Amino acid sequence: MTLASVRGMKDILPPESARFTALEAAFRSHAGRFGFREVRTPVLERTELFARAVGESTDIVEKEMYTFTDRSGESLTARPEGTAPVVRALLSNRAATGEWPVRLYYIGPMFRHERPQKGRLRQFHQFGAELFGTDAPYADAEVIAFLHGFLRESGLGGVSLEINSLGDPSCRPAYNERLSAFLAAREGELCDDCRRRRDRNPLRALDCKSERCVKATADAPSVLDALCGPCREHFAAVEAALSLAGIPFARNSRMVRGLDYYRRTTFEFVIPGMGAQNTVAAGGRYDGLAELIGGKERVPAIGFAIGVERLLMLLGDGAGPEPAVDVYLATSGPSLLAEAFRWKLSLLGKGIRAEADYDGRSLKSQFRRADRSGAKVVVVLGEEEARRGAVVYRDMARGTQEEIPMDEAVRRLLRSEKEG
Repeated sequence: MTLASVRGMKDILPPESARFTALEAAFRSHAGRFGFREVRTPVLERTELFARAVGESTDIVEKEMYTFTDRSGESLTARPEGTAPVVRALLSNRAATGEWPVRLYYIGPMFRHERPQKGRLRQFHQFGAELFGTDAPYADAEVIAFLHGFLRESGLGGVSLEINSLGDPSCRPAYNERLSAFLAAREGELCDDCRRRRDRNPLRALDCKSERCVKATADAPSVLDALCGPCREHFAAVEAALSLAGIPFARNSRMVRGLDYYRRTTFEFVIPGMGAQNTVAAGGRYDGLAELIGGKERVPAIGFAIGVERLLMLLGDGAGPEPAVDVYLATSGPSLLAEAFRWKLSLLGKGIRAEADYDGRSLKSQFRRADRSGAKVVVVLGEEEARRGAVVYRDMARGTQEEIPMDEAVRRLLRSEKEG
């Protein structure tokens, strides 16, 4: 019996893998224009990193992490999100990252033990970007503009930007007390998780997708009404910068994010009308995260993450085309397989995408395969032609065929490659 893949962990095969590759290339290019450089962190981290950074009362830490004890007795976790590992890497290699501000992006797999569904897997992939070293409102607007531009260039339509501010340690504690009191008065209407978290992390109730909690918190006090002066000024400056950039937005005072490390600006790009799973990409400011994971200084930072599978799903299920073949090398008999192999490697070395038949099929069968491959040219290596130092050169687009010297065939292929 063939072994099945692990539930919620999907094989990505051609031609679907071509869509991933194309989207990754587009993200790398877009990040480069904004001055972001790539960072690659390990898939495994110490469990303590996520317990401190993400928050022990979050669904991720309580229910979803893939955690195990390794042979040395250390508790390790397959990373469930990308920001905390990037911050750890920054703190561990601060001297190598250069002068503030530092702009980093990442691409890679994440792991959460969730209920698998369309667009949501247990191994999934994320693009993310993080800007460190400045708490200026323009930095918030730049990161949002980065994400806004990438979604637009990817071809995703109907997306709206929603923003909020969660305050900071100066004003959020008072709001948490007020919200906790509000929730206590409606405790019987809340789900078990929200009742349990009411004292430690009341904000999570506003992020709960349970219908009973959404209804119970409909008239909850707004965090925007509780902002201190500096947080209110920062949020107003972010809104002004977004308006200056021509990016439309709407306030959403219920947007609290699912991770504990966020403060001040939070944002989501959503597709209205898609229900609870309407978020395309999300992020926010996390100025205190470096201290949470053991850093000696406050590091202002803001970033975002996009679920790649979800984005591809929203862009459409059609698979991308197979890479086109420039030239297909057909042979008239088994004695020419070695010559076809030599030609193929030589052409590949010159940047020409070549394919050849190694199984001695009939010429008719080889031409059918060449046609399916999308080859622009078929070069036929025949015994009679080889004795004359020639090949048969067939232009598939024009439908023309002629015998030409081998050297001339190579020159034509190289010229065709240069012309695109």
